[in-house]
Amino acid sequence: MTTTKTHSPLAELLDVHAGPCISIYLPTPRGFAEKPHNHTRFHNLLRTAQSGLPDTLSDAARDALLEPLVELATNERFWHHTLDGLAVLRSPEFFKIFKLQHAVPETTVVSDSFHIRPLLRAAQRADRFEVLAITREHVRLYQGTRDALDEIEIDTAVPSSLEAALGDQLTESHDAARTVNVGGPGGGGASIRYGIGSKSDEVDKDTERFFRVVDRAVHEHHSKRSHLPLILAALPEHHAVFRAVSHNPQLLPDGVNGNPEAFSLEQLREKAWAVVQPALDSQVQDQLDEFGSSHPRGLASDDYSEVALAALAGRVRTLLLDDTRRAPGRVDRLTGEVHRASNDEDHADDILDDLAEMTLRCGGTVQIVDAGRVPGITGIAAVFRF
Repeated sequence: MTTTKTHSPLAELLDVHAGPCISIYLPTPRGFAEKPHNHTRFHNLLRTAQSGLPDTLSDAARDALLEPLVELATNERFWHHTLDGLAVLRSPEFFKIFKLQHAVPETTVVSDSFHIRPLLRAAQRADRFEVLAITREHVRLYQGTRDALDEIEIDTAVPSSLEAALGDQLTESHDAARTVNVGGPGGGGASIRYGIGSKSDEVDKDTERFFRVVDRAVHEHHSKRSHLPLILAALPEHHAVFRAVSHNPQLLPDGVNGNPEAFSLEQLREKAWAVVQPALDSQVQDQLDEFGSSHPRGLASDDYSEVALAALAGRVRTLLLDDTRRAPGRVDRLTGEVHRASNDEDHADDILDDLAEMTLRCGGTVQIVDAGRVPGITGIAAVFRF
């Protein structure tokens, strides 16, 4: 069973998968009293998925397809460690679980491709960030939003402490000293203790080397994949040292000062959000300003049909979507034609989410932003590459 967070690349979900493809989404409230209900809801959604499988599927193929889902449904330990939402995707050759920091609508879809729109919405929100909490004894990595912060499993390449990073290269005991007898034979004379180097200098050197190793590993195995803003939480005297050796472009210039081990999770979230919110707001505003300056030159649009054709041709570089806006309908992936649906049509697809998926397939950037920030009335703002 593979479990991941939404900072993992979505490219594998955009690939074509052999069907049948089962997509299950459900909100998983964190309250202790809600956990048994989360378990029950998944059981019900799994039964819905089973009933939706094609009759042409053999019994052996059906059992093999459902086996990991049944195992998940009976894994009580798993259901005691959920976040705010859950996405479970299964095909004959693919199985992945996403624990989400945002609630998602309760949905079950059995089709020839995965239903990934709720996951795209959760994964592309503009309020996501990571926190690197580091002391000489511990290295922890968190992923958060304005509403939640959770520790994530750190890659094994990232050392968990200074000792783990430096190993046998760690400077010997900083207060080591040697004693030299300056008396005559028999040791009756006086002795003098010689310190080996400066304790402060050796501590600084080890700390700098440690931070350099951590920075390189976090950048390579986390930031390069997530592209999320990174906030450093560390003692005040460690901030300058870490930034001096860091080459991580996601690291924000401001951070959280103090021993991160002394903060509760909620305190760390509050302090991190106070740091990241201005940076995220500025980033979105820069993208909106670019949209405003590009629109008169024909290099941006908020029209569904224009954006659909541009996305089909791989021309959309940045796509901003209003978090609350929905546009019932779908986009034809072969022609780029937009087909609208009525608001009361059951299970209608969403044009905005189709545009997001098409943009991501061609290497564009998609961000879900707060309601009201996207100009115009369509809920989209696209900037073209050419």
